[in-house]
Amino acid sequence: MKKLLAPTNAELDILHVLWDRGAATVREVHEQLSQTKTARYTTTLKQMQVMTDKGLVKRDDSERSHVYQAAITREHVQRQTARHILHRVFQGSSKALLMEALGVKPASTKELAELKQLLDDHEKGRKR
Repeated sequence: MKKLLAPTNAELDILHVLWDRGAATVREVHEQLSQTKTARYTTTLKQMQVMTDKGLVKRDDSERSHVYQAAITREHVQRQTARHILHRVFQGSSKALLMEALGVKPASTKELAELKQLLDDHEKGRKR
């Protein structure tokens, strides 16, 4: 199985649209992206063709307008990115990564409760 390359920032923008929508045509993706970014339709089309070649998206060409879907999950990309940042930037220290993340954007009360529960579950799993 070939290793997927990490998506570029532009590819991530497209993947976010597809993860939120489930499936979409190039036009639908382009319209969504153009609400916050300036790009030409042909640029979005070319980017999605490249993403198909890289295995990041799947294209259904059974209809006149091709429909695209993400070929990788949001969770996969988040895990891959977190692993890369953890090792390259924080030298493998989960504590340093988490402390920095909380310093950049404080967690809500609900998020803190979920984090505490995850830590408790993680600790219980290690004691077994």
